[in-house]
Amino acid sequence: MNPLLSLARIHLPDFIKKKKVQELFELTAEAFQSDMPTVKSLSYSDCLKAYAHFSKTKAEEALKVGGDTEAVKKRLYRNALQMGEKLRADFHVETKADVLRLSKILYRILGIEFIGNSAGDVVIKRCFFSQFYTPAICEIISSLDEGMAAGLSAGSRLIFKERLTEGKSCCRAVFHMKDNLS
Repeated sequence: MNPLLSLARIHLPDFIKKKKVQELFELTAEAFQSDMPTVKSLSYSDCLKAYAHFSKTKAEEALKVGGDTEAVKKRLYRNALQMGEKLRADFHVETKADVLRLSKILYRILGIEFIGNSAGDVVIKRCFFSQFYTPAICEIISSLDEGMAAGLSAGSRLIFKERLTEGKSCCRAVFHMKDNLS
């Protein structure tokens, strides 16, 4: 088992979790071509709440303006892909099991209960953001999930089939893992 992932599964201090939320904040702000609010003085928990409000507001604005939400989704995907590739390298992710372990850790940082198996079935029973997002907003923001999954797994695809924001009991997705992962 990957020792870095084993360590991260046990405990992540709040300052590390906040750093990852800040990175997500930055790439989201860039994708919406917006300035990011100052979060330096916020706790991890408050930073996560601020991110939820920020991403919700920016997605609502994109939907209301009738802007090119597809362009926003592409930028979210691209930015998350790059972050996922960096994390893949930093954590020496090489196997499907590593991808799933790191995904679970990252989702836990965001207040999301991620359950995935080697067959590619993903279930999310609890999501911090479901209290903030509508189905339309969730669809835009989930481009981050798709990009991160592709980056962590060297190009695999994560496809959502059901979402909590649609009134379902959980989110369901399929993680189509590439064969280059052992």
